[in-house]
Amino acid sequence: MNETFLLAQQTGSPGMVASFLPIILIIGIFYLLIYRPMRRRQKNLETMISNLKNGDKVITSGGLYGTVAGIRESSIMLKVGDQVKIEVAKSAIASMQMPPNDPTSS
Repeated sequence: MNETFLLAQQTGSPGMVASFLPIILIIGIFYLLIYRPMRRRQKNLETMISNLKNGDKVITSGGLYGTVAGIRESSIMLKVGDQVKIEVAKSAIASMQMPPNDPTSS
């Protein structure tokens, strides 16, 4: 009787590993398809924000287009009009404004 109990324990072990294999695969796929690209975008955004300088044209996460007029420790002064400057958090900067495509230049 003791031998059958040991035999049942030995055969149960590979089944347990096989039952965890789909979970491990799902975690691996989640890491490759979701987490890595998200982390890469976050690092690129942090690099872009740290390299901002006066005169750069940016877009905030709220959709405001502006030109960097000053950089402080945790905020940025944006010029959004002729006489209008606003202060936004650095984390509110979503991207750099791309130059418009000029059809006459090509």
